[in-house]
Parts: sequence; C-alpha cells; structure tokens
Amino acid sequence: MSKIEFKIRGMDCAEEVTALKRQVGPVVGGEDRLDFNILAGKMTVESGSDVVPLEAIHRAVRAAGLEAVPWEDYPQQAGAQKGSFVERHGRTLSSAASLLLLAAGFAIHAAAEGPLAALTAEDHQFPLPSILLYAGAIAIGGWYIAPRAFRAALRLRPDMNLLMTVAVIGAVIIGQWLEAAMVVFLFALALLLETWSVSRARRAIGALLDLSPRTARYVCPHSGKVEEKPVEQFSTGDIVVVLPGDRIPLDGVIVKGATSVNEAPITGESAPAAKEPGGQVYAGAINNEGAFEFRVTHTYNDTTLAHIIKMVEEAHARRSQSERWVESFARYYTPVMMALAVLIAVGPPLLLGGAWGFWFYEALVILVIACPCALVISTPVSIVAALASAARNGVLIKGGLYIEIPARLRAIAIDKTGTLTQGRPEVQQVVPLNGHTAEELLARAAAVESLSEHPLAQAVLRRARADNIEFPRAESYHSLKGRGAEAVVNGERYWIGSHRYVHEIAVEEPIAHDHAEALEDAGHSVVFIGNDRHVCGLISIADQVHPEAAEAIRAIKAAGIEHVIMLTGDNEGTARAVAAAVDIDEYRAELLPEDKVNAVRELVKRYTHVAMVGDGVNDAPAMAESALGIAMGAAGSDAAIETADVALMSDDLVKVGWLIGHGKRAVAVIKQNVTLALGIKAVFIGLAMGGLATLWMAIAADMGASLLVIFNGLRLLNPKT
Repeated sequence: MSKIEFKIRGMDCAEEVTALKRQVGPVVGGEDRLDFNILAGKMTVESGSDVVPLEAIHRAVRAAGLEAVPWEDYPQQAGAQKGSFVERHGRTLSSAASLLLLAAGFAIHAAAEGPLAALTAEDHQFPLPSILLYAGAIAIGGWYIAPRAFRAALRLRPDMNLLMTVAVIGAVIIGQWLEAAMVVFLFALALLLETWSVSRARRAIGALLDLSPRTARYVCPHSGKVEEKPVEQFSTGDIVVVLPGDRIPLDGVIVKGATSVNEAPITGESAPAAKEPGGQVYAGAINNEGAFEFRVTHTYNDTTLAHIIKMVEEAHARRSQSERWVESFARYYTPVMMALAVLIAVGPPLLLGGAWGFWFYEALVILVIACPCALVISTPVSIVAALASAARNGVLIKGGLYIEIPARLRAIAIDKTGTLTQGRPEVQQVVPLNGHTAEELLARAAAVESLSEHPLAQAVLRRARADNIEFPRAESYHSLKGRGAEAVVNGERYWIGSHRYVHEIAVEEPIAHDHAEALEDAGHSVVFIGNDRHVCGLISIADQVHPEAAEAIRAIKAAGIEHVIMLTGDNEGTARAVAAAVDIDEYRAELLPEDKVNAVRELVKRYTHVAMVGDGVNDAPAMAESALGIAMGAAGSDAAIETADVALMSDDLVKVGWLIGHGKRAVAVIKQNVTLALGIKAVFIGLAMGGLATLWMAIAADMGASLLVIFNGLRLLNPKT
C-alpha cells in the first residue's frame, strides 16, 4: 500500500480535518485511508490496489474549502513559509479590516445616538453610513467563514462556521447590525488566534530545523582543500571540518582533533560532552572550543535531528484519548445545539405566548455561544505544546496518544544494563596473591586478554592502559569457551578464567576463595589469573551504577509511581547489589527476553498501567507488552527511536520522572481547558434560556473561552510550568 502526501493550505484546526474526512474519505475508499498532521499541515492518503486519480483528490479538497499541493521533500517543507503575502496573512488582514469598518460604523452610530445608547438600546436608528460600514465589516470578516458555512449547509453537516453564519444572518434580519458585525469580527479574531496558536507550535518545531546549518566545510580527499557547500550535497564518508563556536552540520564520527560539544538541542543535556577521535557527533550540536574533522555517517535528511523533527511533526497524528473524545463529542454537540436553538425560537412563543422577536433573538444567542471553537481547539493546542516542549527537553514523545499515559502509570519496570548502570564493565579491584604485584597481575591479564573481544577482557585492557602498564605480546592464545582463555606470555603459560573454571582445575586456595565470594556477594564478576604453579591473583569487574540512578528512582517514586522493579539477565549477586544501591522495590535476575515479557505481563495484571524502560532494541518485546515503552540514550540510534513510544535522547534516567510530571501537567491542562470551554457555554446557555444574554455577550464569552484555552495550553511550551 503506497502513500501520497499533500500540503493542505489553510488546515489549522480539527474542523478543517473533519471537513476533509467528509469530502476526501469517500473518494479514496474511506476515512481510515487518511492521516492528518495539523502541525505540519499535511494530509497523507494511503492508496490500495485501486488507484485514485490525483485530480479527484484535489477536487474533494477544494470542496472542503481548502487547497492541496504536492508535499515537497520533508526538510525543505518543515517550517517553510510558502504562498503569497495574502495567502499567509489573509486572516489577519480580514480581521483588521473588519475591525476598522466596525469601529468606523460605531463612531457614526454613536455620534447619532450616543455611545451608551448605541451599545445598549434595544431599538436602534442606524444611520445609512453606519449600516454600510457594518455590512462591510460583516462581508470582509466573514470572507473565510461564509464559503465553509455554505458547503456545510449543502452537505447537511452543521459546523461552527454554519452556526455563526446563521446567527449573523438572523441578527441582520431583525436589524441588529452592530451585534451582527461584532459577532463576525470576534469570531474571525478567534479563528485567527487559533491559527496563530498552531503556527506558534509549528515555529517551535521549525526552530529545531534552524539548529542545523545549511552549509558545511568539505575536505577534498585528493587535494585536502577545504570548500563550503550545501549539506544536501554531502554523502556518507565525506570529511567535514568544524571550527570552534560552529554548529555541527551533520551526524558523524570524529577522525581528527578533540573538543567538547554542547548537545542540549539533541539530548537536552546542558553539560558539555568531551569528544575525541572515534566519538559520535550530531547535527545541531555546538562545538565549544577545539577544531576537529569528522566523517559523515548520515546524510542531511537522515540525521538524528531530522528524525526528531519528523517524529514530533508526525506525533500529533497519533491523537490522545482526550482529542478523540472531543472530536466525537463535537460531532454530536453541534447539531444538538442547532436543534436547541430552534426549540428556543419557537417553543416559548407557541407554548407560552412569548414574543417571537425576543425568543428569535435568544435563539441566535444560543447559536453563537454553542460554537465549539474553544472546545475543539482546547486539546490539540495543549498536545502540540506538550510535544514541542518535551522535544526541546530531550524527550521524544511519539504521539499525543503517549502524552497522557505517563500520568496514569502506577508501576515501572527498568532494565539494568545501560539503564541503571553505564553499560560498560570496569575493573573495580585488583587482588594480587602469592608474591605477585598488582602491576604484574594486570600486565599478565592484559597480555592474555589483548586477543579477546569479550566485554570483561576489554575492561581489563582499559584499566591496564589507564594505569600506563606495558604488557608483552601473548602467543599461542586459546579460548576456553564459556570459562576463560590461556596463552603463553614471556615463555610461560598463563590462564585467565571464571570462578567456576578455577573449581574445575582444582587450584583454588582458601584465601582466593574468600576474596572471590566477598566480591561476588557485592555484585562483582571475578576473573582469576594463574600459571602452572599457582593462582597469581584475581580481578573484580563490575558495571558501574549511573551516578544519577538513585536520584532518578527517588524522582520516579516522588512522581507517584507505586512500584519500581529492575529486570536483568545478570546474576543474582549483581542484581541484588544494584537494586540496593538505587533503592529499587523489587528485582528479578538471570532473565531471558521472554522472562522479561512474562514479568511485565504480571505487572500489568497487578497495576494495569505499566511502563518498561530499556535500550529500545533488546527490550523491545517487553516494551511492546507494556502500556508505555521508554528507550534510553536513543541519540544516534534509529532503531531505538523507532521501537519505543518515548525516546530519551540522553542516558539521563532522571528524565523519566520529568516525563511523568510533564504528562500529569498536560492532562491537568487538557481537563482545565475542556472544563472552561464547556462551563462557560453552559452558563451562557442558561442565561439565554432565561432571556438574559445578548449576542455581543455571547460572542465575547466564546472568544474569551478560546483565548483562555489557547494561552493555558501554550503554557506547556515551558517545560517548567
């Protein structure tokens, strides 16, 4: 099944998405083949075996009152300001012109009747110039509203545009020119503010793209000359020069030079990261002091930063439960409100003998206050702001669907290696025996291990190099599968092996046994070094706990998580030691991947809402079983970004606690917005049914509700709110 993508000009809110579904859905074989990204203004059509003519899609989009153009390549499209000045600023110009005409009409009206009477009198004597100016304000302010209202009427699908248009026409019929003009202007202004709120969130994402420079310094492989060229022209393997203070243009690996880099735009970590040959660098990061050269590993549209931008832009398509509820509610709410307005208009006059003109006016008030604008925008603006804020904080949330889940979490399962620990074992203690020194023991061990790729062997080599210990070349190396290795060093055979191997060859001495048991109880892996005569000593190796791991667990519990469990394939002693060090509630050791899945299933039965934190690849099955999969240290890892529901771009586990708090803030703001939108409407519907509300009061209340939910939602752009 292929996909066709379109840029939809004018698509800024859920009302337009609803109209597109109604028009384009039947053309392409159903609404389920359509996907919308309000943040990027994009519509995606999934085409099946039956090919849909592009012209048919364009006609359907035009029938919805919008325009479709072919979607350009992602990096050029993101954050771009396309179209003519009028296309980009038409709503602003329309609202401003409507306000000017309204003000001019009111000035003439007030001069004739007096300002207070012009606002409050029930029977107006409108001067002809005022009527013409008010009519102009209605026509210009309704330029974007009336066509959509007309199409909604033709489809017999009432929407907020139709509600406003009917209310304005009714006000004109009964001679309420001032109120009709005010309704049009304030409604146009509310739509403009809604568009502005989405545009602001778009700019927040577009600012991410601006982090990556558009040109880079290319090193010619033949002449060594440096020239500047667009990043689009670079291929993997090219060499790029970065000077102090520059932003890094592409992802790559350093081949020459050393520096420190500010990776906050990618990982959210403000502390500079030291970089040397072999170190990974990311597009958008800032080079602090040293010049260096790096080899390009990802082209411009495949960098980690590009993936972040694309995922955040596409994230809004994965709508939250609140968004789906609001959309479903609005679908039934609008026709119900129109029916209520009809009942208000005809019920009291027919049943109670009320004045037709009075109750017709109150029915118009119902239509105005019933406009679902504030309700419809209440959730999307909050979700978009929350997604953008999280991305700037180094937390990539892959959809509105996953914004609300952290707020409901009750338990979290955490992988050990690379999550609670640094994922790289290091030598902890060197214990020489039988007259050997620590330096001699390390030299012999390093000589044997220099021919091995095992993680424990690499830990021994790192320690030897760090201590500047020179070791001879080993010969006749032989691996003892699952137990250790042996080799000839300086003409003498040395072996290196596990505690089990020492038992097998029956050379263990009591003092060595006591040392080994104590270290293993502390969670260390122990390797013995010996020769044909005796055990020369032992070395303990352990994967170090992240310095901030204990703080992270405290933050997670403080955020309201009832139970934290560590899942690991490591041995019991190591698991127990790490769990104690970071204050984990429960741990399970020596687990296979399927055992982790079963453990998560048990947690789901007990707590329902459970998250799994891991590396996003090895822990993918367990993540899939949980309500929320969180990948650690996803920067530079396409697989981790694709696998998890949430990707922490750095190795900072503290951000899990931040994520939970951020989700709770987002849910609180969404609930506040829905309550405000519906509460204000309920109050004014009650006033209208009691004959106490006016048109201008209703539209002012509706606009006020729109403003409140927009600015309340945009608070989430600040990650500290």
